Amino acid sequence: MRKSKPKKRILLPDPKFNDTTVTRFVNSLMYDGKKSTAFKTFYDAIELVENRTKENGLETFKKALGNVCPTVEVKSRRVGGATFQIPSEIRSDRKTALGMKWLIMYSRKRNEKSMKDKLAGEIISASKGEGAAVKKKDDTHRMAEANKAFSHFRV
Repeated sequence: MRKSKPKKRILLPDPKFNDTTVTRFVNSLMYDGKKSTAFKTFYDAIELVENRTKENGLETFKKALGNVCPTVEVKSRRVGGATFQIPSEIRSDRKTALGMKWLIMYSRKRNEKSMKDKLAGEIISASKGEGAAVKKKDDTHRMAEANKAFSHFRV
């Protein structure tokens, strides 16, 4: 058990939109420490979103992230030899982290040619309330709803 909680690292806002959420997203998107490549991919995807939807790309991204972020999740807990899935509320920073992770994961699984196309497609579909990342959120919520009966086991 650790003595104290680790300090939160302060993220610098991104150069183009001056937003720390974008930096968090790009840090999750990045492979092998190639941050500039990840930024280029993200900015190209946002530009594609703007071209396809004729709306502000950053606003569409924020809307998509809002549609993907879950509010409840299930955690496994052993009680008397049986394992129960217990629904619990999620902290705000974990909400956004899960939302970003799902958005990136399902973008990578799409069938478009380049990562910017995949990311743009997933952002557009998530902002409309459809797509695989939104389905994952709905599944998580459905599972929490189904296991509501075990919520009294909460720690």
